[in-house]
Amino acid sequence: MHLLCLGINHTTAPLDFREKFALSEESARSALARLGCGDNTSGLSEMAILSTCNRTELYVASNNPDFSAIELFLSDASGIPVADFKAHVYRYSDEQVITHLYRVSSGLDSQVIGEPQILGQVTRALELALGVGACGALLSRLFRSAIHTGKRVRTETAISRNPASVSSLAASLAAREVKNLHDARVLVIGAGEMAELAVEALRKRGVAQIVVVNRTIEKAQYLAQHWQAQISTFEHLEALLLEADIVISSTSAPHTVIEAQLVADIMSRRNQRVMVMIDIAVPRDIDPAVNQIMGVKYFDIDNLDHQVQGLLAERSAEIPLVEAILKDEEAHFLEYLQTLDMLPLITELRKQAETIRASELQKTLRRLPNLSETERQRIEALTHSLVKKLLETPTTRLRSEASCSHASEYATVARTLFDLPGENGFCAFSNQVCSIHSPASVRRPNPQPIQPASD
Repeated sequence: MHLLCLGINHTTAPLDFREKFALSEESARSALARLGCGDNTSGLSEMAILSTCNRTELYVASNNPDFSAIELFLSDASGIPVADFKAHVYRYSDEQVITHLYRVSSGLDSQVIGEPQILGQVTRALELALGVGACGALLSRLFRSAIHTGKRVRTETAISRNPASVSSLAASLAAREVKNLHDARVLVIGAGEMAELAVEALRKRGVAQIVVVNRTIEKAQYLAQHWQAQISTFEHLEALLLEADIVISSTSAPHTVIEAQLVADIMSRRNQRVMVMIDIAVPRDIDPAVNQIMGVKYFDIDNLDHQVQGLLAERSAEIPLVEAILKDEEAHFLEYLQTLDMLPLITELRKQAETIRASELQKTLRRLPNLSETERQRIEALTHSLVKKLLETPTTRLRSEASCSHASEYATVARTLFDLPGENGFCAFSNQVCSIHSPASVRRPNPQPIQPASD
């Protein structure tokens, strides 16, 4: 079995290209459901999809190490021909996948290093895949381990100290562009996590007048009540834009919600008053053509890069500490994969023992026809107990030796001694592990159960 990852992110493609691959939760769920319900001719055994404002990644467990089936899957889900995105995607295999997902969940692969939202997004990706039956034992274990690693990084290092996010950087950008921020009228479009973080950051910077616009009032009510903001709906958008000094948009709409013509009409009625428009949604909410309209200062998520560089400098000292944790956790996960090599062998050994036990038990019971039912049950319990005790030591030893360089030799000897059929091996890359293992005596807690992600 191979682990594979096909992805596109802010380092491999510009925003206007990667926004074509952004998948809403519903789109991701629908795509995964086809795999989970068995409507799958691609040979992909398991899949999880991580789609955020800066990345779309497909994580796969497959017997086939080729990426063709995954590329076709992404093409079907996005509607973009494979030939159009081949040069913009990265492809990771086996051990590289583990390393990459750990870096993602820890915030090292984010546009804003150490940003806190990605851990919840990784968690949500696992929940979606599990919910439709697309994620099995291997990917589930990998994602849970990555989530545990991300939590450990945030607990044991300062990589997320004074946490910054795309939303908070957007608020900083607004503060830089508008001199009297306290008196500015701010319009926040959307009511999800990104919007809430933006409202929080604006409040901390002294903004007094904030209106939150959302398609439904109910979803915006908590945000408005918590941060003392006003709420409205899209039917009042034109009037609100006419009065706004700053617009920060972060909906999950699959298309633009503010067209350039609408903004042009509004700006013609504003007496040359400047409007700062910051679009942190992917796909973008605001038509980029507004950048050509007199009086509009338009920024999208890629315009935040210069602020990110300053943040990187502040947190760079923590990166070696984070990478040490990642290396430790990766070694433990690879050790777990090694134990999977022994599972088929142990299963066959137990199956053989059970077959022999059942056969010999029936022979004995046929020779003792006068036994009561209680006596027959006691004899059967005795045989179960004998088999369990006889196999306990060899199976425990096989598991313990699975992570060592001579594991395959142990397996071969065991198969020969017990005359067991089949071949060793679960994961194609597990024999590469021993050189990076932590000492066998070092153990750490199992990954914690996943917690519900924020909206």
